[in-house]
Amino acid sequence: MNNQRTIKRSIEFSGIGLHSGKRVKIKILPAETNFGIKFSRIDLTDKPLLDASINNLINSNRGTTIGNKYFKISTVEHLLSSIYALELDNLLIEIDNEEVPILDGSSLPFYKGLKKVGLINQQEKKKVINISNKLGIDFGNNKPSIYVFPSDTFKVTFFIDYESKTIGSQYYTLSLMKNYEEEIAPARTFCYFSEISDLFNDNLIKGASLENSNVFIDREISDNDLKFLKMNFNYSYEKNSSNSITLNDQLIRFDNEPVRHKILDLMGDFCLLGHKINGHVVAFKTGHASNLELVKNIAEEYLDVKRESISYSIESIIDILPHRYPFLLIDRVIKLVPGHEVHAIKNVTINEPFFQGHFPGQPIMPGVLILEAMAQAGGFLVLHSIDNPKSKLMYFSAIKNSKFKKVIVPGDQINLKVRLVKFRLGTCKIEGEAIVDNQVVAQAEMMASIVDRSSS
Repeated sequence: MNNQRTIKRSIEFSGIGLHSGKRVKIKILPAETNFGIKFSRIDLTDKPLLDASINNLINSNRGTTIGNKYFKISTVEHLLSSIYALELDNLLIEIDNEEVPILDGSSLPFYKGLKKVGLINQQEKKKVINISNKLGIDFGNNKPSIYVFPSDTFKVTFFIDYESKTIGSQYYTLSLMKNYEEEIAPARTFCYFSEISDLFNDNLIKGASLENSNVFIDREISDNDLKFLKMNFNYSYEKNSSNSITLNDQLIRFDNEPVRHKILDLMGDFCLLGHKINGHVVAFKTGHASNLELVKNIAEEYLDVKRESISYSIESIIDILPHRYPFLLIDRVIKLVPGHEVHAIKNVTINEPFFQGHFPGQPIMPGVLILEAMAQAGGFLVLHSIDNPKSKLMYFSAIKNSKFKKVIVPGDQINLKVRLVKFRLGTCKIEGEAIVDNQVVAQAEMMASIVDRSSS
């Protein structure tokens, strides 16, 4: 396939958003050559466009979200995965809400629908990246890693390794794109039963059901669990077998459906490159954050694209960090490169609770809280660089070479710059600076360990 492609005629899909729980309609229309893949919010007056581009990535927690100053669209990965597999280059996707519908939890309805309306080869040549050298990310022994190697075609090999035996260790290779419909597209999104409560309490999975998700049982289901399911999902669980691996023994489509779905998600993330890839992607235990970091590396290496950062609001920060007021000490993340560095902001006001007792006549921010703000920024960086960050905590074990060069007072805005120096065997080293008015006012090196939140 050397030429660009679009579809012959438009097609519509409707359903519910997995996380928002809102009804949504999308209409996918043909587009001219070199248009790319773009979203439009049809309910907005000026109909602004949003490129499905890695430069518009704004969040990668439990799904891929893209956005610009006008609007954002979440959970784009299943639709984009089918678009990538069909090698479509130019489409306009009109949408009337904030999240792509989950449909049956796979990409199969999107894939079949787009294929059914017909595909057209266009006059312009397809944009292609031929991987010439190994490129990748490795977070250490038995930690997530992802590489892309030279290949004449696009291939994906994926390994997962979960502690619970209901999923366990799985691997799969998609060798030929033409096999996507049969081997990858039917694989549905999944989670562990133990994750449901946290996801729900984090204001997610409002549209989840057993019709669009596989829920794998990883612990004994208690009476309180049954009440939770009934109250929040109007769902009555009936245990049919002592060997049940999923809620109500819903049929899985493949013995290794989870790892196949991981490939599906990865291909959706790769669609944000806007180019076909000739390369063999090999991933171990990665999620969207790591996949998208490799996509950014490829764009930087082969497209001469300046690395853009991801910013996060306070809502996204509390989605990852366990801290809450008055001990949440960062207000916004203005730059995040997962696995590398983070820049965060702390606005210091006279209303801070510690000013009531810390030199109230001449208020200054305590040095230990400046270090804590650095630590929280570092925690956001490290936790956002691994899979399932909400199931983990970061405990600091050492602080070295800390220096305080200037006091911080009410009205100051602290720029926190933290870099991940080393991450191996669950232990990491970070270096941080606190900057006010372009002057470094404090700095430190810190060591920390990643632990399971449930065991804390």
